[in-house]
Amino acid sequence: MKINNRQQLLTVGAIAVVALFVADKLLITPLTQLWKDRSKAITELNDKVTRGKNLVDREQALHATWERMRTNTLPADESFAEEQVLKAFRKWERDSRVTITSISPQSKHDADEYTTIQCRIEASGTLDNMNHFLYDLEKDPMALKLELVELSSHDTEGQQLLLGLQVSGLILTPAPKKE
Repeated sequence: MKINNRQQLLTVGAIAVVALFVADKLLITPLTQLWKDRSKAITELNDKVTRGKNLVDREQALHATWERMRTNTLPADESFAEEQVLKAFRKWERDSRVTITSISPQSKHDADEYTTIQCRIEASGTLDNMNHFLYDLEKDPMALKLELVELSSHDTEGQQLLLGLQVSGLILTPAPKKE
């Protein structure tokens, strides 16, 4: 009878091990993974809610910033916009006492919503003059972006500098009116 009890004990033990294995594979592991996935999803949703609340809190400031940016874009008429950019460069040239040797404007239709006017500018002057010129360009509310700045010395002492700029200006295309 001891042998029989041992067989029964081993059979019960084997069944218990198989049952634990099956329970682990079918219940415990999937439920644990489901719990982890849900926790991750809840964390991501909480982050999105926080970002959404921050956007709602900043709504007025964002609208004001967008309105200021929109009103400072270049006019929709490309030739008038180009003329406005060239006038601005001539004004900054006079104010800073740099010498602009060339301006090469070019229109690019990047998307239906906007167009950019890209200008390549070559100028020369002293470091103080270049600093004043770049400051005026950056502080102006006109929708211009400095894409590239190249600065090199024109003389052996480094008193005369050459400045190469690539600037792009934004023209927002008016949305078609809905009827």
